[in-house]
Amino acid sequence: MSQTSTERLRDYLVQLPPQSQALLMREFERAIERGEDTTVASFVLEQLRKVVRGSDDEAQPRGNDPARLLFRPLEPFLVETNFPVRPGQVRRASLLPVWQWLVRDGAPEQAREFEAVLARERQGEPTSDLEPAICKLQLAAADAILKIASPVPGGDKHRALARVGPPDVIADLLPIALVLQACEALDTLGSRLPSYLRMFADQQIAVATASLNVASLQTPQLLPFALSLVMQRLAAPWQIIRLAIKVAASDDEIRVAATPYGVAVTIALHDLSFLAVRLRTDIKRGHFDSVAEHLKALHDGVRGLRTELDLRNDSTWGKQLTSIRADISNALQAEIDSVPGRVRRLLRQRADKDIGASARLDPSEVDETVALIDFVAVCRTYASELAINEVTLRTYSDLQHYVEHSTEALVQSLRAGDAKARAYRQMQVAAAIRFCDVLFGHDYASLMSRAAENAMTGERKPSRAG
Repeated sequence: MSQTSTERLRDYLVQLPPQSQALLMREFERAIERGEDTTVASFVLEQLRKVVRGSDDEAQPRGNDPARLLFRPLEPFLVETNFPVRPGQVRRASLLPVWQWLVRDGAPEQAREFEAVLARERQGEPTSDLEPAICKLQLAAADAILKIASPVPGGDKHRALARVGPPDVIADLLPIALVLQACEALDTLGSRLPSYLRMFADQQIAVATASLNVASLQTPQLLPFALSLVMQRLAAPWQIIRLAIKVAASDDEIRVAATPYGVAVTIALHDLSFLAVRLRTDIKRGHFDSVAEHLKALHDGVRGLRTELDLRNDSTWGKQLTSIRADISNALQAEIDSVPGRVRRLLRQRADKDIGASARLDPSEVDETVALIDFVAVCRTYASELAINEVTLRTYSDLQHYVEHSTEALVQSLRAGDAKARAYRQMQVAAAIRFCDVLFGHDYASLMSRAAENAMTGERKPSRAG
């Protein structure tokens, strides 16, 4: 790639939210592991790592922002969503109000001192003081936040907290302070963990458990953040529950919940619930690019929790999992039910007199319908675990039966009929062949395509002879 193209790529990667950067990084790592497009994947992965780690001069201006440097330890835990946060997460929107409060009221002297060091660094002076200055400000910020956020018996801090920000910001204050305090322990944990865990079996669990065995990370407030770091390295994040099962030495949910690591199950359930919301949103918007990936993650996560944990139907965790399955089922079933009607509307045979010379099929509607048929096919793969087995199998069977007979009938209609209607019927045949490609495979679609060509050729020969 040219330097200009590289700069454009870097600009795009810098603008992505941290969660999107992490997801993209994992996908390229998986592509390299599978041996797919290793040259491109390696190049993009290199640029992405530079952006995330701030190890390149081009990323320096963004990294020189004082608030960004202060809150750097929080980057792996930041989320940008209206969905409720779980233990081990902090809203990105909370950082700016907290920084403004620190500069104004919380730690103004330390903030000014840090900005002075940063100004000297920007002017090209030696930067050996920068990292110590960052750590000093982080500790000062943590102390200031803890002082105002920690409850004091008989004290009324409502007015002081209101100066920091709205309720969501106030809810994030204590987690922000604790992560800043424990930044060194969290950095050490990150360095000890493998960068990517394709499997999370006994050997990998032992490594993770040993890395987590640090007193400062074992508190109820910080353990969720430590577990979140482990989850980000897992190919299947739901497998974090295996840590809790290992610590409890049992798959019984009561014994698991009794350990500090029981929060891992809460985290896994929350993330599955969030993924179900994203799936429903994508389906409503007609965005099917990520549906297969979401369905696989949901299927594997639901099956994993159901098989690896002994959950009771009437327990809190059991009810959560049941609710997640019901949400997924309702979202998928409504969309699955709509597909046959869309297919029939496109392939319905009309009399020649009802087809005008300007009649056309909307290409975008055909594309959407192809995506929906593929969506039904993907759902069929994961139907049993997601409680959509009956509707998926019925719909898929109906689609196969209808598309097969409609395609044959449409191909036959090309042999005769009004010449003015032929263009419209050709569009229908083309759409039907695309549907066949999804439902029956490429070989069958190619066979029907040749049949359509033969039908057109056979219809024209008599005309030339006449």
